[in-house]
Amino acid sequence: MAMQYSDAVMDHFTNPRNVGEIEDASGCGTVGNAVCGDIMRIYLDIDDDGIIRDAKFKTFGCGAAIATSSMATELVKGKTVQEALEVTNKAVMEALDGLPPVKVHCSLLAEEAIHAALWDYAEKNGIKIEGLEKPVSDISEHDHGHVELVDSEEDL
Repeated sequence: MAMQYSDAVMDHFTNPRNVGEIEDASGCGTVGNAVCGDIMRIYLDIDDDGIIRDAKFKTFGCGAAIATSSMATELVKGKTVQEALEVTNKAVMEALDGLPPVKVHCSLLAEEAIHAALWDYAEKNGIKIEGLEKPVSDISEHDHGHVELVDSEEDL
């Protein structure tokens, strides 16, 4: 049985935005999921006013992981650090018109990678970002309530 991906997911998978890295990034966060082997790295370029001028990503993973990274970077560009913190996995999924249940963890990865990059930025600048917790490097260790972190064989 093939998985149904939305047009938005397919678009961001086939034409991902913001692929690459930022030299001397203000913040860089890498998270992975040992269960499915996805690794996501997000780079942020943040100006002196705390506005995210640019965001790029490098993701090793399935199509849904690439699509969620792409959408997550689009969603944080132009936002303040505080607003970027509000880009949750739910917001990423909604922007992509949903994900199949077995792929929800990909959006969690995107949320964690943004948080990890913001954490890195805060550390480098000796600042505290209200509401930001120290990120985990492997989200499969993270207790996200009832999120199923099991991958099927039907991956892209």
